[in-house]
Amino acid sequence: MAQLDVGPLIAGREFGARIRGISFEQASDPAIREEVNALFEKHGMIVFEQVEPSGRMHVALSDIFGPLKDHPSKAVPRVDQDGMPGVIDMEAKVAEKGTMTVEGRTVISWLPWHFDHAYNNELNRAGVLRAIDIPPEGGLTGFLDGIELYQRLSPELRERIEGRNILYRMNVIMKDFRFGVPDDYTVHSERPGSAAVMEAAKDVPRAVHPAVWTRETGEKVLHLSPWMAEGIEGAETPEGEALVEAVSREIFALGKELAYWHKWSTTDMLVWDNWRVLHAVSGHDPRYKRRMQRTTIKGDYGLGYFEGGASNDNEILERTY
Repeated sequence: MAQLDVGPLIAGREFGARIRGISFEQASDPAIREEVNALFEKHGMIVFEQVEPSGRMHVALSDIFGPLKDHPSKAVPRVDQDGMPGVIDMEAKVAEKGTMTVEGRTVISWLPWHFDHAYNNELNRAGVLRAIDIPPEGGLTGFLDGIELYQRLSPELRERIEGRNILYRMNVIMKDFRFGVPDDYTVHSERPGSAAVMEAAKDVPRAVHPAVWTRETGEKVLHLSPWMAEGIEGAETPEGEALVEAVSREIFALGKELAYWHKWSTTDMLVWDNWRVLHAVSGHDPRYKRRMQRTTIKGDYGLGYFEGGASNDNEILERTY
């Protein structure tokens, strides 16, 4: 097998790697898989460029990183792919509801910094994402390394947030987004289906995850998701909310400097470490459609739990989004 064409994602930074031209056949080669997984563990995300734009390639790349996990909600649209459970299909149609104004732009599909499944006790290991329909401008996906965030967070906030656990609840109502909200943020309409998701999730207990955790390498990770956060466990007070707000605002501010924003091609696929990396979506002009597909890689870092000791049973998971 030919050697991989590997390079840095961002010049001078450890975060992220690029792999160009990996083939369907290479994705099943044990030596290649070992090399790719080592890059993933070290750098936190990989952008695969110039790959076959197909469902079978999406399957092959996803399989490198571990077994696939079905999405928690049976209501989320799926794509049927052989051997690929729960491929979610995320589509924003032309002139669909869900528009908002953010920093002077009227957009659809804008999402703030977050990690996936914060509202569950288990955190999937990773996600593998690809683009099907790409708007002519906007529609970028952003990634922010929690190791760099921890290192750059102000010492005062690091000391105050470390050792704290954050409460999360499923909430897809964008008017309810609370922490780190941009100064110019107005929601004009909610996405179709949001009310139904909220109704289904209303009795699901809150999940709890540490704001900072330590990798086996010894590196500390700031892993606070401003989206869907509700406060600090045991400190749901004005002071606790002010601390979550301060850290969230610093995440957004640092994101302007540290984030990698991926401009999509249909021959790109990428994977990110959901235990380490926050991601966001820039939004795009509602006159254009955008369609993405994502797989979920099974795994858990073992640090999350449901409030009150609720169990992780299928009834709870299938009611979440």
